[in-house]
Amino acid sequence: MDARELERGIRNAIGAHGAWKMKLNTAIKHGHSDKSPEQLRDCTACEFGQWIGGPQFDGQIRSGKPYYVVSQLHKKFHEAAADVLEHAVKGDRAGAEKLMETEFKQRSEVLKRALMKWDGEARAGKI
Repeated sequence: MDARELERGIRNAIGAHGAWKMKLNTAIKHGHSDKSPEQLRDCTACEFGQWIGGPQFDGQIRSGKPYYVVSQLHKKFHEAAADVLEHAVKGDRAGAEKLMETEFKQRSEVLKRALMKWDGEARAGKI
């Protein structure tokens, strides 16, 4: 995989995961979502999860620290998003909002920083 393809995948991931903030806020406001918390918890079901788990990553990249870190942070992002959604669909608006501002926000920001770091390392030829 070349740096441009990696950059494209990372940029898509940042955008798609950023969109979840809006989807979760909508779920909090209305008390429902087109996804269940269980579906959202599955980090392999989203486009990025399928991309990062796909065959385009060779063993060298998969065994590298950036790939491992991003994969783990992506999983934690999905767990936090699912926790927010769980509270939202149960009608616990206050609990969902609190999780959005704490756990979800923190995990989202850490994932974004890790993705950007990985992108920078790829562009610099360090991967």
